[in-house]
Amino acid sequence: MIISRGIEIKNKALWIVKQKVLVIADLHIGYEEALSSEGVLVPKLTFKEMKQEILELLKLKPRVVVINGDLKHEFGEISQQEWQDTLEILDLLMKNKRKVVLIKGNHDAILEPIARKKGLKTVNYYISGDVAILHGHKILLDKSIYAKNIKTIVIGHEHPAVSIREGVKSELYKCFLKGKWHGKNLIVMPSFFSVYGGSDIKRERLLSPFLEESALKEFEVFIAGEANKVYKFGKLKNI
Repeated sequence: MIISRGIEIKNKALWIVKQKVLVIADLHIGYEEALSSEGVLVPKLTFKEMKQEILELLKLKPRVVVINGDLKHEFGEISQQEWQDTLEILDLLMKNKRKVVLIKGNHDAILEPIARKKGLKTVNYYISGDVAILHGHKILLDKSIYAKNIKTIVIGHEHPAVSIREGVKSELYKCFLKGKWHGKNLIVMPSFFSVYGGSDIKRERLLSPFLEESALKEFEVFIAGEANKVYKFGKLKNI
């Protein structure tokens, strides 16, 4: 489904058609291990599911894959699972000499050792045509992101989800948001990892400084469903 001119939703990722750029946000590799250390038992199938989803997306044959922040989960250390699984994902993405861009998120304070091992560098943002991609946990000062030729800003960080009620039953769904920020299109991506459903944007406190309560109700909601289906639900205020 087209979410904006030249940009399509593919599963929980974005596909910038002309430049063949695949954007994935918030993988949070190592989250299962973090939960286990706190005594929360999580099935060890999550990483396998993530890997399979990525393999499906790579059938698009992207020239560039952008990880839009929070590739790993732990703030102050690199856990054993993070080392192993992150390197495995990077190997998969870099296959066939594919370019991989690592945008630094708020969970990526010590991502550099992993990046260096694969000959990669972390960056604060990436520009593809008229699209600026950044994690969204802070407003960056670089003027290139907000230049006149930039029509769309893509962020992650928020982990948006929306609750849909049917009778007494309510279910939370990951979603994309599309609205305006200072005259530019703003697209908010859902988290890619499946353990956590996301933050209910109708009830929970907003995290990104790019989002304001007063403007959020005018954002359009696109729910990322199963089997690569996407459902356009209209504006948030009508849900």
